[in-house]
Amino acid sequence: MNYQQTLDWMFAQLPMYQRQGKTAFKKDLTNIIALSKELGNPEQKFKSVHVGGTNGKGSTSHMLASILQEAGYKVGLYTSPHLKSFTERIRINGDEIPKIKVSAFVKKHKKFLERQKLSFFEMTVGMAFDYFAREKVDVAVIEVGLGGRLDSTNIITPELSIITNIGLDHTDILGETLPEIASEKAGIIKNNTSVVIGERQSEVLKVFSRKSQETFSELFYASDEVREYKTDLLGDYQLKNAKTAALAAKKLHRFKISEKHIQQGLRNVVKNTNLKGRWQILQENPKVICDTAHNKEGLSIVLNQLKEEYCNKLHIVFGVVSDKKLEDVLSLFPLDAQYYFCKPNIPRGLSEDDLHEKASCFNLIGRKYSSVDKAYKKALNDANQEDIIYVGGSTFVVAEII
Repeated sequence: MNYQQTLDWMFAQLPMYQRQGKTAFKKDLTNIIALSKELGNPEQKFKSVHVGGTNGKGSTSHMLASILQEAGYKVGLYTSPHLKSFTERIRINGDEIPKIKVSAFVKKHKKFLERQKLSFFEMTVGMAFDYFAREKVDVAVIEVGLGGRLDSTNIITPELSIITNIGLDHTDILGETLPEIASEKAGIIKNNTSVVIGERQSEVLKVFSRKSQETFSELFYASDEVREYKTDLLGDYQLKNAKTAALAAKKLHRFKISEKHIQQGLRNVVKNTNLKGRWQILQENPKVICDTAHNKEGLSIVLNQLKEEYCNKLHIVFGVVSDKKLEDVLSLFPLDAQYYFCKPNIPRGLSEDDLHEKASCFNLIGRKYSSVDKAYKKALNDANQEDIIYVGGSTFVVAEII
């Protein structure tokens, strides 16, 4: 199979959470452990940092990878989901895995992947770990896919664990309360391994304190740090992520990382790791801003930042996935914006009809469009030079216009 045929096989044959939702989530690590054994336990051949949390774990992963690159290390970076290309998920020093390596991995292990009935995410994690081991990275920053305790990435023994924050997301899988969700996220904390928590949240302090005691792990809160760091990532929320990445870098005692490396790494995240979709400005006049925030906590910060932007009129291209609790997020949106409701092009996408109907209950006024592309083009056509267009609601909406 060539690269495109390989991807088609991966997407079509095996479940993928981003497309299918809960039915693709597996409740144990049996498959990834079997795959790791088949591959010769590659995750044991490189040092790693494990990054979980509800919001900001992707940005924090990129920030820490950038800092480590500035310090001169060969750095693997595993994140999900991708925006445009599957190869974005697996990078070394910002360079995406070559397509030929993706095809070669699947070709070599296809019989095992089929026999074991591995999910899309499980095989991708195995591919990443195998690639990092073969390329002899000094360290890999590994972002949790979903949750923590039962996430396929949770077979690593990291130098450090990071949990950015806890919010109400994926409640159908992780639990209905913040402590329940925190307990799942805390599953990445390993014995005698330092833990950096991004935000001190009163509702979940006991969960992390108890877990750190059980595992004899030292616990640090980035939000307690006084110093602020500048970053080239423009969203206001990135200041919290920068603090988290900076403190994590300081706690990686086996690595030689100076204050200068931290500062340079945080200022060069986009250049070093090619991160996209976080308060990204796509054009000026009219100004177009896109952001992948998709839950209550993330969207509230982004929408507050939008209020600070001067504009004549705000146009919002908005789409979501079907398992989102819309009542939690629709109340956050401004009433005086023009809305363009659309469906992201994945099976999990909520139809534009349903979204339009539910939004009208919150007095959000606009029209519906059968695709993100049509909605975006109409917004561009409607907006004048002093207007702002915001595109968001889902990673998959952003992916279609970026």
